[in-house]
Amino acid sequence: MAVLNIVGLNPRSFTGKLVALGAAFTTLILVYTYTAPRPSNSNFPNSPRHPLHVHQSHIQTEDALDFAGFSGCASSREYDWHLAIDKPEQWDRFPNVSSWQWVPGETCQGLRPLDPSALVKELVEVGGWLLVGDSVTENHFFSLSCILHPHVIATPFYAPGQNWDRGWPQNLYLNPNSSLVKDITFPPNFNISSTPLVTFRRIDLLFSKPELNVLYHIQHPDFSSNDTLFSEEGVWTMSVHEYLDIFLSPLPEANYGTMIVSTAGHWTTTTFSHFRDEKKSDSGYGIDGVLDFFEFAMESWAAEVQMALWKEEKRLGPKMVRKGKKKVVVRAYLPGHEDCHSHRQAWTEVKPFIWNWYNWGNIWDFNARFQKVLSSRKKFPNIYYLPIDRPARLRPDAHATGDCLHIMTGAGVLEGWTHYIWQFISRESPRN
Repeated sequence: MAVLNIVGLNPRSFTGKLVALGAAFTTLILVYTYTAPRPSNSNFPNSPRHPLHVHQSHIQTEDALDFAGFSGCASSREYDWHLAIDKPEQWDRFPNVSSWQWVPGETCQGLRPLDPSALVKELVEVGGWLLVGDSVTENHFFSLSCILHPHVIATPFYAPGQNWDRGWPQNLYLNPNSSLVKDITFPPNFNISSTPLVTFRRIDLLFSKPELNVLYHIQHPDFSSNDTLFSEEGVWTMSVHEYLDIFLSPLPEANYGTMIVSTAGHWTTTTFSHFRDEKKSDSGYGIDGVLDFFEFAMESWAAEVQMALWKEEKRLGPKMVRKGKKKVVVRAYLPGHEDCHSHRQAWTEVKPFIWNWYNWGNIWDFNARFQKVLSSRKKFPNIYYLPIDRPARLRPDAHATGDCLHIMTGAGVLEGWTHYIWQFISRESPRN
């Protein structure tokens, strides 16, 4: 894999529209690579361009979109929450929180600027994205709906006061009125109104609960098939076979080229109560057992996914496969930041946890184990691991208003994920 250097947190030209306070602020540069993140610091001033007269005591939706450089967002799901403007006491974060963008370093060659029009075109012509993960992946989906606006339409429509289920599929379709339509070469049987460009499915654990119970029984035969690993804590998930069927569905139902996966946040001792040990409060309440089982489960998951992709390639035949193999990209999971809402600046280095909320202090270990599983290109040639978590680890200021795990849209973190995943899929990974 080619090394991709990312020099980070450079003010966006379109979010240089700062409040007319007359003072310039300083941007922070950090170097990041796919393979070995190492920080390097440098500062330079940025002066406001086209100052926008907005009082921080009254931030409206239009202001947040303008700060982030968006014309709008296609998704209607918890709009103000995703933009982090639903709590007035946190409006003082704007516009600085939206004034950062990760950009390539001098040693990076061939990284295109994030071009929504080009991305839309590739999502149709090369293949769409199926996003699989928990509510942080849903954050990513919402951000994509803003990046690609107005060229996409989102479903479902979340009407105010409507009851909805977090397990509902969310889709982005090509807007038939988009100016891009005339320049797109549509695959045979592609249907603008029914073939999604991007789909999000809420799948917290990558397996259904029964599947995980069976896997643990295989690993530990003394664990009865009538037992369960789980508490009553809510999770949304489904069978691997079910979402692989979605990913591999043919046109016009689907045209996915890449499945983007992330998991770890719900692999806790409160969800997996079988491992919970109150006597081990100083060492994560039994989190080591969860970690060991996670590694075993992810090895099984990767084998099952790769086998399904090989079977699909065999079914399609060499001629169709030459047009481009389907890929699976695993994005490193992201822990939160403790006491995040007290922060108003990016960090220059990742800081240690103090209280170790949830399983955040062990997320690095979940990520390392998943990366280890996927390190064999021979065993899993279609599945790639992208350790692109570091930029977000440096942004304690970029969280949604209600908690310190979810990431707001427009701060540059989620948008960076889209940029680097797009780069990897289209330029870094083998097409065939």
